[in-house]
Amino acid sequence: MTKRMNDINTFMATKDNETCLVGTDEMGEDFQVWFNTIELLEWLDINYMKSQSKKYINDLNK
Repeated sequence: MTKRMNDINTFMATKDNETCLVGTDEMGEDFQVWFNTIELLEWLDINYMKSQSKKYINDLNK
């Protein structure tokens, strides 16, 4: 199953090493995803994500 989280409206990190993102999917239905926090941090390249976001924002101004 492939879903798109269109609107993230809740973030939660628990003391049990879980991270949850809650929002709505492409159909407007509630949707949540749970991650192992350590694995999530290992996989995410925050600096790259920031760089790509800056490029996107700068392109909006052109």
